Amino acid sequence: MNKRHVLLATALATLCAAGASQAQDYSSQAAGNKDKEKCFGVAKAGQNDCASTNGSHSCAGQAKQDNSPNEWKYVAKGTCEKMGGKMSAPAAKK
Repeated sequence: MNKRHVLLATALATLCAAGASQAQDYSSQAAGNKDKEKCFGVAKAGQNDCASTNGSHSCAGQAKQDNSPNEWKYVAKGTCEKMGGKMSAPAAKK
């Protein structure tokens, strides 16, 4: 093997290891959500966990205002309504 083959093999091995590590992170995050539930209307600005229900953005951390009914975050099971949130998304306006 020449140096080029060694470098290519090393790069591929690194990519494979990184991919396996990320897959493990995602599966552990999903497993960690078993004790949590989505709670709408309790996320502070910039602290939502994913996309808004009205389509205003598609990523976590992009909420523009506190406690918007269209924003959600994961909370411990059984605590959502105690915090003033709702377990379901608001109905779509027609």
